[in-house]
Amino acid sequence: MKKHLLAYPYGLWIVIFTIIPLALIVFYSVFTTDAAGIHFTLEHFKRVFEPIYLSVFLRSIKIAAISTIVCLLLGYPMAMILAGKNLSKKSILVVLFVIPMWMNFLARTYAWMTLLEKNGLIAAALGFFGISVPSLLYTENAVILGMVYNFLPFMVLPIYSVLVKIDKAVLEAAEDLGAPPMTVFRRVIFPLSLPGVSSGVIMVFMPALTTFVISRLLGGAHFTLIGNLIEQQFLTTRDWGFGAALSVVLMLMIMFSMGIAMRYEKENEGGGLW
Repeated sequence: MKKHLLAYPYGLWIVIFTIIPLALIVFYSVFTTDAAGIHFTLEHFKRVFEPIYLSVFLRSIKIAAISTIVCLLLGYPMAMILAGKNLSKKSILVVLFVIPMWMNFLARTYAWMTLLEKNGLIAAALGFFGISVPSLLYTENAVILGMVYNFLPFMVLPIYSVLVKIDKAVLEAAEDLGAPPMTVFRRVIFPLSLPGVSSGVIMVFMPALTTFVISRLLGGAHFTLIGNLIEQQFLTTRDWGFGAALSVVLMLMIMFSMGIAMRYEKENEGGGLW
């Protein structure tokens, strides 16, 4: 009974700040109001699947996928480096890696605007060596760069937390049996780290898919992702029904992708695939 009583505040928190807001979003997506009252409608969802809005979804998925892949390619070696150091140096390196996350997200993005602008530090450095570069800011590459910079720690830390727990005796046994380093990585280290990889992919892909600050600041006004489109519907055009429908479709996409990732992680836990 005492345990149930302790759970009530958390249940109340979930109801107020999760279930009720989600219910309101679903309500706005399927109901509309006019002079005659409130009516059920699916017009908002029909608009979501118009070609112009589907292109925004596809662009958002593409950029989020590219950012996630780049984060994985950069983050996995970094996680292995952190996991391979002795305890004292490991703690220092982890803290140094996490320190940028303590800075405000918006400030970090504005810093990249300063670096990538026409007369910014990067253009000035390249110009010093006589290298002329096109505009770096307000491009798709700038958005991907901003996402990778902001979300890379979310890829590194889950992988690191799994790699650091791998029993060194397992690796030594593989080496004693004559497995070269690449085989040890392919047959032992990587399969055992799949839970961390799966968590990192989810933690990077989801915010990359839904972000609107990075694409607005680094991509410019004409570079619209699904997060920007939803923000516009609620704050600019005041079309809450359409914005809610976009949000519901986006939530369903996220739940579907998370379900696939969690099922894959469960089926292949411990490297069974290998």
